[in-house]
Amino acid sequence: NEKMKTCKKPIFPILPSIINVKDEINDFINNKGRINFPEECIFGNALCKIYNTPKPQPENVELPKIDVARIRKVVDNCENGYIGPDEIYEMLDAAGIAQKQIRVVDQKQQALDFANEVGYPLVMKVVGPIHKSDVGGVTLNVRDIETVDREFDRLMAIPETYAVEMYPMLDGTEVYIGAIRDEKFGHQVFFGLGGIFIEVLKDVQNAIAPITACEAKDMLGKLRGYKILEGVRGQQPVNVDIYAEQVARVSALVMAAPEIAEMDLNPLLGNPKNVVAVDARIRIEK
Repeated sequence: NEKMKTCKKPIFPILPSIINVKDEINDFINNKGRINFPEECIFGNALCKIYNTPKPQPENVELPKIDVARIRKVVDNCENGYIGPDEIYEMLDAAGIAQKQIRVVDQKQQALDFANEVGYPLVMKVVGPIHKSDVGGVTLNVRDIETVDREFDRLMAIPETYAVEMYPMLDGTEVYIGAIRDEKFGHQVFFGLGGIFIEVLKDVQNAIAPITACEAKDMLGKLRGYKILEGVRGQQPVNVDIYAEQVARVSALVMAAPEIAEMDLNPLLGNPKNVVAVDARIRIEK
């Protein structure tokens, strides 16, 4: 009991009953603002929940340099809702986030010209529907001009489609970066394994913006699937330094544009040389 009054180290007593020491517990909890636990399992569970809590951030957080003026111009000219691919490209480019070489076309000849310009294989996606895969709006591994011709017609016939997005097919491990705005706490940034991994395994880390690249790299090491990022069974590793830098750039982006209600970069494709955003959606809510 005396130790509870004088000890400067944290004490978390395990007390199934507090009747015999009610006066001491009253002083311990009410006067000192501390807590006791009724049994060891609850105490252990509490420790597990707080074990990975990030360290307090320094007051002066150094975020990557981004073009805030370009970002603000895009946001100020946008209506509420999901923004188009041109606006997404401009915003991500202003934030220094690597993107695929993309062309948005609404005429078949434009699609054929792009295919002849960049070569194969290609990816073709609908522009308009939010959930592209659900409506059959994604065609991978397009390898010849006949397929470009046929798939352009098929994709444009999908309801709500007004254009087709085309880009070279890239290699790499799928990773994810996203953000969502909370009215009380600001933006929360999420990152981890992408593609189906995030839907099935939900193996992500998250923190409230701003996040530095150093913090992001440390948190990436806590992913259950981190060994996938390191490369397994002959698979190329992901450049974790570049990946962490991209997380920090998303953090800086949402700090510059608080009107972003939610955004998803899923997937980004990571390899030893780069981490490139392949698909993105951003919703503005002013």
